[in-house]
Amino acid sequence: MYAHIQLGARDLVLMCAFYDRVLAHLGLQRIVALESIGPAGVYWRRPGRRWPQFVINRPFNGLEAGAGNGTQVSFLADRRGTVDTLWITALAHGGSDEGAPGLRPRYAPDFYAAYCRDPEGNKLCFVHTDS
Repeated sequence: MYAHIQLGARDLVLMCAFYDRVLAHLGLQRIVALESIGPAGVYWRRPGRRWPQFVINRPFNGLEAGAGNGTQVSFLADRRGTVDTLWITALAHGGSDEGAPGLRPRYAPDFYAAYCRDPEGNKLCFVHTDS
């Protein structure tokens, strides 16, 4: 299990608005207010839990953030309908389509997933499996 996943962001206001709407469908809440951002950045987690976290922040080295080629963050959904809702929400709030919800049997017979990019080009996957 990971402690946190962090993505660089250029526009924290835009990215927070996007992830607030998308991650709410996974039960994740933003913990840091935009006016209180510290060195750890902005992060989301389940209420009452410290870990795992999803984090966005401006890069520490001061260079512009960019989407990694071949990099993808995948979120596990509780059911197929949640995958659909996540993808629809992402596209409605500035995300771009990278693959509509559906079975991906090349990965596993029960691998139901949808793919998109967030407003700054980071690739996301929403996935549900039966086991």
